[in-house]
Amino acid sequence: MKLCIYPGTFDPFTNGHLDVLERAAKLFGHVRVAIAVDSTKAPLFTPARRVKLIQENMHGLPNVDVVSFEGLLVEFARKQKAAAIIRGLRALSDYEFEFNMALMNRHLDPNVETIFVMPAEAYSYTSSTLVKQIAKLGGDVSKFVPANVAKALREVFAKK
Repeated sequence: MKLCIYPGTFDPFTNGHLDVLERAAKLFGHVRVAIAVDSTKAPLFTPARRVKLIQENMHGLPNVDVVSFEGLLVEFARKQKAAAIIRGLRALSDYEFEFNMALMNRHLDPNVETIFVMPAEAYSYTSSTLVKQIAKLGGDVSKFVPANVAKALREVFAKK
């Protein structure tokens, strides 16, 4: 059973992320969603909260688990004995960054492949950054994120 890693900050987890995850779950025996603990970003939710928000959306995905990790993605993938890293590509603008990251990861460990997965067209413009901006300004994000994530965003921004 081949394992793949689906990494990201997932702050917040969007319907586009879920779509890519569902596609990856059909391709691999096991998918490990890996929440990056990145000290260069100021995430809205703690890693533990992000893990929980994602886990609450794993209905019908018995071959998926969710963890957090620190450090180099390729090192994490190697330790997990992953066959591949899954990356979502929403638009051409994502391609250059993702392409460069995939080549660097290949340089660091040629045994870990990167596979690009496109989400459904309906999610091609959705990003965590845009969702946070809309939620912060009081907009309705329920079309872009799972219900539990929309609720968590409302709660966070109601306090600010």
